[in-house]
Amino acid sequence: MLLIGLAPVGSIFFAASASAQNTTEIGLGIGGLSYKGELSPKYQLRNNRPALTAFFRKDISPPVTLRAGIMGGMLRADDRNVKGVNGNITPLAAYRDAYLKGGLLELSGTMEYNFFDYHDRTDKIHFTPYVFVGLAGFYANTQTVSIAQPNLNADESVISLAIPVGVGFKYALSEHWNLGLEVGARKTITDNLDHIDGQRARQNDLLGNPNDQDWYFYNGLSISYTFYKIRCPDKSQEKGKKQD
Repeated sequence: MLLIGLAPVGSIFFAASASAQNTTEIGLGIGGLSYKGELSPKYQLRNNRPALTAFFRKDISPPVTLRAGIMGGMLRADDRNVKGVNGNITPLAAYRDAYLKGGLLELSGTMEYNFFDYHDRTDKIHFTPYVFVGLAGFYANTQTVSIAQPNLNADESVISLAIPVGVGFKYALSEHWNLGLEVGARKTITDNLDHIDGQRARQNDLLGNPNDQDWYFYNGLSISYTFYKIRCPDKSQEKGKKQD
């Protein structure tokens, strides 16, 4: 629905330049992976850990691009970093005193909506903001450790789905090379990234939130290379021009 609502806006910028070329991109990115859940109720920049990504982009219309990607990185969180309004560790986090460590691997397919045609070298605009939404599958292997509540200790893996959504910015350095900046969130359909899911939370004096699912975030920079394919002109249109 977000992309549908923005379609008329982007169409204004693309209407004057119906490109006669198709583009594809391959790229690599580096950034930070962060987790949000029982052990980190809010997004915390300090939880960012290194992550790498590789992707393939293919335009299907002037404003719309499809992207397939793989991303992997580390996950970290600690109850001792969860502070309340007074700057002290919240009572629940202090009582639980747990931390999370592990890694995550994601495969995703997303649709990007670009506001400008940054590949058009006849235009002075060589950049575009964009939004994206898609579907991802991920594998996470994480360990939760608590000295205060040893019944929470777990070292397990989970395979599940997530919904990626976010915004980004692309800049064409040259005809082929591009820089990118992206900020994205992944809403998972599991509450088990930290192994403190609804069932285990109820069994352990509500040491977690049984009504909320886990999230993870990726923010990073990328560099990509563009391949161009010139589309052949329509034969019927070409014949009409010759008759004129």
